[in-house]
Amino acid sequence: MPEGPSIVMAKEAIEIFKGKKIIDAGGYAKLDMAALKGKTVKEIRTWGKHLLVVLSKTLTIRIHFMLFGSYRINERAKANPKLSLTFSNGELNFYVSQIQLINEDLSKVYDWSADVMSPEWNVANTKEKILAHPDRLLCDVLMDQSIFSGVGNIIKNESMYRAGLHPLNTVAAIPKPKITFLVKDIPKYCNLFYKWKKAGTLLAHCNVYKREFCNVCGGEVTIKDGGKSKRRNYYCEHCQQKYD
Repeated sequence: MPEGPSIVMAKEAIEIFKGKKIIDAGGYAKLDMAALKGKTVKEIRTWGKHLLVVLSKTLTIRIHFMLFGSYRINERAKANPKLSLTFSNGELNFYVSQIQLINEDLSKVYDWSADVMSPEWNVANTKEKILAHPDRLLCDVLMDQSIFSGVGNIIKNESMYRAGLHPLNTVAAIPKPKITFLVKDIPKYCNLFYKWKKAGTLLAHCNVYKREFCNVCGGEVTIKDGGKSKRRNYYCEHCQQKYD
């Protein structure tokens, strides 16, 4: 599933259609395609894993790529597109994605301070949200999109490693300075993720994710599904502390 930095890259790619009018709209998405025709793309935004094509203050196309979604510009896959938008300067196609229309002001829908790629990311608010769940496991909290919008499995695992925190720590067990470090560091790591992803070197920079041995100490990486989400955790027992 694409994570926040990858969605920002998608936003940048489709900004060639900003200011352009939708000449035609099609696909098998259950949308009012007629409502899209003739509309001009005012802005392209992101919130976490959501790509937002803003057509007016009260009409936005929301795309969530889920696990296998993708987009193509000026080309088509073998499968039929979920949504196809035609402009004077090209065609934009979305595949295997969750697509919905938002019919209200985005400020009423999204908490921008929760978006790990947003300049409005708020450290104090995020710490407060985390501490409100003392019994939750860290690996679950990091995947909660209402707290860390845009975090996926790579960011989750690498951020826990950078903070030296074991994924099965409860929030209550983690020292407060460690939580502060984690919250401040995640946007920094996301910016590095973005840089490495654009350069095609992301996995080469991972310390534990998809690795057999820790990139720093050389110890064996533990790979286990964990937490309520049952998502895969990659961690180093030597470098990441489990607090009692």
